[in-house]
Amino acid sequence: MHEESLGNVIRDYLTGEEITETSYEEFRQALARLLVEEKGYPREHLTPKVGVCFPVDDRQYTRMIDLMATDASDAPLLFIIFCSGEPGTYVREALAAARIYALGPVPLVLVTDTREAILLEAATGRELGRGLRAIPGWQAAIDLNAPRPAPSPEALLRERRILYAYSEFLVDGCCQGTCRPTAR
Repeated sequence: MHEESLGNVIRDYLTGEEITETSYEEFRQALARLLVEEKGYPREHLTPKVGVCFPVDDRQYTRMIDLMATDASDAPLLFIIFCSGEPGTYVREALAAARIYALGPVPLVLVTDTREAILLEAATGRELGRGLRAIPGWQAAIDLNAPRPAPSPEALLRERRILYAYSEFLVDGCCQGTCRPTAR
């Protein structure tokens, strides 16, 4: 299912801003609430709807990430991607996004449909945990001290192509304009 506007406005749990309610926003809001209230993530270290921008064939593309957590120094720590299908289907796309993020490679990736979750080390693609219990608390995510991916220029090109394929062909682009890139 593709994300679509529901024609309503709701208040974002993290930012307090009024945002357009979409078919997936309820899940994003629930994930944000879980991270803050149960997993100890400081609100100021969570950013909703972060754009991973990348060039392919002299054109710019953007893949929106549902939530990004940063560490105490505001370096990217964790990308969280909500998916409407089996989380394993989105693992490769999530790894590519973490590896090419322009504001710094992201060491951890979580892919979830809110019933199942897969936690991955982005540099190696190694699965660190499965199930909702695999969602690390903020300090636990920091303590994992996962390496930051550092792809070679050739690998970077491949990762961009992978993300391009997922973004443009498999999920039909980005939310029909409802996403907004957010820089930290």
